[in-house]
Amino acid sequence: MANDTTDHVAPAAALLFTGRRRRAMGLVCDVALALVVVVAASKYDALADLGVGGLMALCLLARRRLPGTVLAAILVLGATQVALHGLLELASVPAAYDVALLFAMMSVVHHSCTVWMPYAAGGAVLLASAAGLVGLPGTGIDPFLTSAEELLFLWGMTIAVWLMAYSLQARRLYAQSQAARAGQAEREREHLVQIAAAEERAEIARELHDVVAHSLAVMTLQADGAGYALRTSPDTAATALKAIAATGRDAIEDMHRIVRVLRGGDPESAGMGSSRRVITLDDIHTAVERAQGAGLSVDLSVEVGEGRLTATEQMTAFRIVQECLTNVLRHTGADARVEIRLREDRGTLLITVADDGSGRLAGGESGGVDEAGRSRSGGNGLVGMRERVELAGGSFTAGPRLGGGWQVRARIPTRKSDDAGRWADPGSRR
Repeated sequence: MANDTTDHVAPAAALLFTGRRRRAMGLVCDVALALVVVVAASKYDALADLGVGGLMALCLLARRRLPGTVLAAILVLGATQVALHGLLELASVPAAYDVALLFAMMSVVHHSCTVWMPYAAGGAVLLASAAGLVGLPGTGIDPFLTSAEELLFLWGMTIAVWLMAYSLQARRLYAQSQAARAGQAEREREHLVQIAAAEERAEIARELHDVVAHSLAVMTLQADGAGYALRTSPDTAATALKAIAATGRDAIEDMHRIVRVLRGGDPESAGMGSSRRVITLDDIHTAVERAQGAGLSVDLSVEVGEGRLTATEQMTAFRIVQECLTNVLRHTGADARVEIRLREDRGTLLITVADDGSGRLAGGESGGVDEAGRSRSGGNGLVGMRERVELAGGSFTAGPRLGGGWQVRARIPTRKSDDAGRWADPGSRR
């Protein structure tokens, strides 16, 4: 397919003149037109014919840069030619080198940047031709056209040249518009590619943050707890070590999936798309159990119509709850109380996660928030949650609670509208 496209495009590209080739061809064309006028003027015996024709030829060399000025100069030279013929009989009228007037008119029509100039040029040439039929009474300059048929012939030739030049101008403008449109389309494609790449990088960054931050937070607190309980309660330490191993295995699996995306660049084949590890609302229970194992007291309530959430919506809900638990573990610590509420109401999934801020960190102080309500630890988790909710078309708020603690609220519109029966979590986990 690529070879066929190249074969079709190459001949057409060879016919296009751009840059230096275009300027060179334009100069050759201008010189050729000037030579035509000079050769035509040299055929006449009158003394002024060669001079007037030569000046007209010189004017034509500037017809591309100054088309209107060139036409005015040639009209003046034509009037001088008529005056020399009528008063002193030093020039021939009409003469073959007067074709320079048509060349100049064609240049105005083809190269002018204003709308009115082509029509003004055509009208000026028609009026100049009409003057040949009546002359200039009172000046001694007699008409040089002997009949109306000659005037109609000149007008017909003028109109034919004008229409040809106008057609060339229309084709030139169309080609320019197509080139501009193609350039705009190419820029838009590049912009869309950049947007797609940025969105993919943002998704990978969110996944990486969710995997690393949550897993390390749980593993760190579990390890601290295992260290404290190693001598006094070996069974508790063994349970914590098992939780660390399970969390680590899940994190390694997710990291392998993300690495495959970075290496292959294909989210679908690497597991970030339709073949990704399916995450449902049931995974929230697993995250809650691990948080409870790290010392948190969690009250979970899920009231969602069965089958009313898509896989993407369930994953978004899980990632929000997971990130909230991670933030509580990192910034509040063990012994904190967390309330998690998920409720689907009239096509909207409502997520509320609140903690009381009463936990104790084993290895440091809470990250807390600054005066503007932003996390002192960098706020990547809040940014990721907000991006996920906004991509789903919902709204997201997060901030301190009155009386202490932190609260996160998210509203996500659901896509499924079937009247499936509601189910509630059979036992809120505490």
